[in-house]
Amino acid sequence: MYLKEFEIRWSDIDANRHLANSAYVNFMSHTRMSFLIERGIDMKAMAKHQIGPVVFNENIFYFKEAFQGMKIRVSFELGGVSQDGTFFKFVHNFYDHKGRNMAHCEMVGAWINLMTRKLTPLPEDLMALLEESPKTKDFKWLTKEDMRAAGKMPIDLEE
Repeated sequence: MYLKEFEIRWSDIDANRHLANSAYVNFMSHTRMSFLIERGIDMKAMAKHQIGPVVFNENIFYFKEAFQGMKIRVSFELGGVSQDGTFFKFVHNFYDHKGRNMAHCEMVGAWINLMTRKLTPLPEDLMALLEESPKTKDFKWLTKEDMRAAGKMPIDLEE
């Protein structure tokens, strides 16, 4: 498991004086990108291949409040990936200074080609780096069908 430590800043709290939802999302994003960058999946590599990550959905479950000044640790694990690397599931947990689990998130996404704006497989050299990620106990190889498992589809306005 990859862990990154943060101190909750004044700007991370909301009107209820606890960690804001948007701050959870930012801490998770920072954690996963730190992991990927440290492994060589950085801006230079993404620019070389003209790819970028996109988020399909993030599901956050909150267990305990976090407050300004607290030190927290955010984990990163690979919950799943498709055989060609197009689709991925990243899993994050938030822990307080005693290691108590404060929140859990599963983020599902894919890689897109920045020129065509279409989903694209992860290049082999980057896939090898991603496969080295720490994996969840329930890691699985994802399929395209897994991306629509929640059954949500766009519904346009009728005008």
